[in-house]
Amino acid sequence: MKEKQSGIKPFIELILSTKISKWALVAGLIGSMLTMLVNLAIPLLTRKLVDGFTLEALSTTLIITIIVVFILQAVIDGLSTYILAAVGQRIVARLREKMWFKLLRLPVRYFDKTPSGESVSRVVNDTGIVKDLISNHFPQFITGIITIIGAIVILLIMDWKMTLLMLLAVPITFLIMMPLGSRMAKISKKMQDETATFTGNIQQTLGEVRLMKSSTAEEVEENQGKSGIRKLYSLGLREAKVFALIGPLIYTIMMFVIVVIIGYGGIRVSEGTMSTGSLVAFLLYLFQIIFPITSFAMFFTELQKAKGATERIIAILDLEEEEGQVGITRDISTQSIYVDDVSFGYDEGEVVLADVTFEAHPGEMIAFAGPSGGGKTTLFGLLERFYEPVRGEIRIGNTPIRELSLASWRGQIGYVSQESAMMAGTIRDNLTYGLDDAEKIPDDRLWRVTEMAYAATFIRSFPDGLATEVGERGVKLSGGQRQRINIARAFLRDPKILMLDEATASLDSQSEHAVQRALSRLMEGRTTFVIAHRLSTIVNADKIIFIEKGKITGLGTHEELIATHDLYRKFAEQQLNE
Repeated sequence: MKEKQSGIKPFIELILSTKISKWALVAGLIGSMLTMLVNLAIPLLTRKLVDGFTLEALSTTLIITIIVVFILQAVIDGLSTYILAAVGQRIVARLREKMWFKLLRLPVRYFDKTPSGESVSRVVNDTGIVKDLISNHFPQFITGIITIIGAIVILLIMDWKMTLLMLLAVPITFLIMMPLGSRMAKISKKMQDETATFTGNIQQTLGEVRLMKSSTAEEVEENQGKSGIRKLYSLGLREAKVFALIGPLIYTIMMFVIVVIIGYGGIRVSEGTMSTGSLVAFLLYLFQIIFPITSFAMFFTELQKAKGATERIIAILDLEEEEGQVGITRDISTQSIYVDDVSFGYDEGEVVLADVTFEAHPGEMIAFAGPSGGGKTTLFGLLERFYEPVRGEIRIGNTPIRELSLASWRGQIGYVSQESAMMAGTIRDNLTYGLDDAEKIPDDRLWRVTEMAYAATFIRSFPDGLATEVGERGVKLSGGQRQRINIARAFLRDPKILMLDEATASLDSQSEHAVQRALSRLMEGRTTFVIAHRLSTIVNADKIIFIEKGKITGLGTHEELIATHDLYRKFAEQQLNE
């Protein structure tokens, strides 16, 4: 693992996996190199201009040449900068696409353990770091090396004694800059991690703003936010201290070398062993050498940051995803469902469900009852294939459901949850969410399913009808309204299997009555699984399964369980006799 983290190979492989245009990258680098070569010519032209500088000898050709060189340098530099920036943007777009597509296809268990804000930070921030290295720092590093080599070669040809004297500054600069660059890399890596954590905390708080306000938790969140901000502030100060050291040190070294070069060069000029133009050229080349050296520390810092970001990106891209289209496609409407000796735990050694066995025949209503935390919702997760059993299997007919494609299996299931999940957008967007060619579905069909779900009346009361914006998580609608839109969404999909997870638990009696009527209509002719704490909603179920601590302790009709199951009878007496 350490070898992988310390190497550059994973970073290069990740960049190549984006299938960027190598020609564009090469063209951008060549442009940068041409800019560098033009820059190397400028001091030589300056030397010629200075050494022959008299009004009579002033060469029009030389002046025009210098002007053309400057214009050429600016044009090539602009083009290469744009091409490299475009390559960088292409890389970050491809990486974000790969990560987004991967996140959408990761199993639910990944999101059970990973804060959503952290995943968002990986998609946005880490890919941006990789882009900056490719677009900015890598070209500067390459052209910087070539500039230094080219300038030194020219200077050695011009005057090797002055060159050796000037080169004394190079190892001194490296000795100072490399430790500072390494320190900057460590600080930057911590900054990335803290930024991801801070982003996650903010997203979670704002996502549950009603919980926060109803719990009067503003001060608690203030303190937590302040703690995160202070950590980022502290790391920012540490980063600023390193920059504060780098700038003055480089300036001091440059000024020292300039003074030495001017002093020694002045003596040489007065002795006649060196021209004034050559001294000016030496000073210009000195700047061309020093500036790339100072940027090398930043390059290695950014390289360390990019390697850290690469590790986190690869860690996500290497995760095993759900195989949505892999498997059998089959109509399940006439098939019975068999849950055979199923056991499950979220973590190794944990038992949430143990040896669960039952069957459901087409058109039956199977209800799950029992104390909270018994495993009812987990069983729904297994039926939806959000998780796979640790032991045992679930079959549709004679076929294990794991052999069916996820798209085929989930596409035939209608799920109505207690939370009345909705996306930001319009009522129409929520009704057609996830369907192919959603924009082509006629309004008449949508009104028909909303009428079946007893939702059409309140939707028509809105000025914008189906185009009414529902707000984030549907906050502009009441719980009963959200639930009936979810039921209408299920009607639109015409599912073969219906799963209702305490669909009326959080509603008032009036809303519950309307939703219950819609659910009764939706359940007609469909195999239905129901979780309900209110036994009044399931007394007519074909089969009631009582689950306690992950095990089935009772199975039968309402009357059978009243007669044989003590805890169920107690539940019934408490609820039905009120």
